Amino acid sequence: MPLDDYGVLSGTLHRHFRDQPDTLGRWFHVNLEVDAPAGRYRCAVDVDSKQSTTGVRWKVLTLAASVLDPASALPPGYHDLARTSGSGAIDYLRHPALRDRTGCAVAWLRRILDRLSPPHPWIAGSYLEASQALEPILVPGRQILVFGEPFDRGRLGMHNIHQNQGDPYGSQWWDENGTWQDGATMTRRADGQYDVFLSKFSTQAEATDAEGHPLAPAPAPA
Repeated sequence: MPLDDYGVLSGTLHRHFRDQPDTLGRWFHVNLEVDAPAGRYRCAVDVDSKQSTTGVRWKVLTLAASVLDPASALPPGYHDLARTSGSGAIDYLRHPALRDRTGCAVAWLRRILDRLSPPHPWIAGSYLEASQALEPILVPGRQILVFGEPFDRGRLGMHNIHQNQGDPYGSQWWDENGTWQDGATMTRRADGQYDVFLSKFSTQAEATDAEGHPLAPAPAPA
């Protein structure tokens, strides 16, 4: 089954701060404080895995507000999103503005698309490098969109702000795999465009089925 809830928080960024590293093996986050009509939300953006063999990957890009409709036009506050194309939901592997073009079978078309919109490859590194990549877009006072799962138990905040599909069979996150429910952090620039930070973990597949589970690799040719 997918995440229990999924949506987007629209608000104004108040500030951000990092978790303090320790030796307990916990997840490491860059925490955002976002002001919206219901109050100040705390949003925990994952930039590391507590599994030492699982690395973090990220990319930063800029998108026009129009490609994020209708989410970019929502009023301040938290909004549930249908897990479908066109609802404003995010899917790293399926959203036209986010998906990689490595699977494009027509080479000349891929070259044209790359010139019109340069590709943004995933970058692998440490929690510190991921944090440093995210923080330049976290300008206090900017309008912000945070995609992910709201905290339960009445707390104002968001988590699962990362790819939420492609986790391998047998992992504790297998049951949460789903399409059109990925997390993201986006802040609105003065020119109206959005700076976007996406993150995922090295164990998450780059191709998934209709339920968000990893696709089996193609058999080797005989």
